Amino acid sequence: MISFSLQKTLHTAEGEMQLQVNAQVEKGKFVSLYGASGAGKTSILRMLAGFMKPDNGFINVNNAVWYDASRERDLAPQQRKIGFVFQDYALFPNMNVRENILFALDKNEPRNIVDELLEVTGLTNLATRKIQTLSGGQQQRVALARAIAKKPPILLLDEPLSAIDNLMREQLQDTLKEIHQRYALTTILVSHNPREIIKLSDIVIHLEQGRFRQQTTPALFFQNGGEASKITGNIISIDKNGHAVVLIENRLVSLPVAEERPAVNDKVEISCGDLKKLS
Repeated sequence: MISFSLQKTLHTAEGEMQLQVNAQVEKGKFVSLYGASGAGKTSILRMLAGFMKPDNGFINVNNAVWYDASRERDLAPQQRKIGFVFQDYALFPNMNVRENILFALDKNEPRNIVDELLEVTGLTNLATRKIQTLSGGQQQRVALARAIAKKPPILLLDEPLSAIDNLMREQLQDTLKEIHQRYALTTILVSHNPREIIKLSDIVIHLEQGRFRQQTTPALFFQNGGEASKITGNIISIDKNGHAVVLIENRLVSLPVAEERPAVNDKVEISCGDLKKLS
């Protein structure tokens, strides 16, 4: 169980913002932080990891105190047993794939985990390749493997798939899900992508201007979440039974046609809640 209460004055492009968030994350859950840019999502990850110090509050993880302003306790990042994947990957360009993963391990730690992670992330054949020769998706897999090399109980992901094309994004979502389940992680993801959140998450925490708004399941949140809860697709074909085949990102789904019959190539919107039901 991760329990935290965080207060922090953040300096944003629009001026000062007071972040004040209280939440609990159950062990083994996949949780997404959702909200507009500047809502404080990345700052929460950085405070949990120990890279940013709150002004006040506490962080308790499995009955251990990681941070408590009132008791002047603040564990260093290396003591917090967290895997962190940055938006820009933060890999070492002078090292190959295997060396980047090995770098996360202490000298006395067993090395067999590296081969296991290379296999899980589909990087075995790229183990000796330098980082600059890899695609964005391949680099992301290296960052994931390195983040969990020490088998941390908690994995923090700061929009790790935002710069990747849709097809690769789908593949990496599957890898994330497998890693989360295989290593029994508690995972917290920052994402702006409703479909990604629905596919991966057990819980979504909605933030707005540094404030906690709600914590619920992705299906319930996006079903009632307004415009942000809709995904636009293109109608590919319409059959005689009144169903349209719609291309949404790189996926085809069959939807009943509305009374005002649309045409092929028309755009159509589907709520993320309904898309979850079709999965």
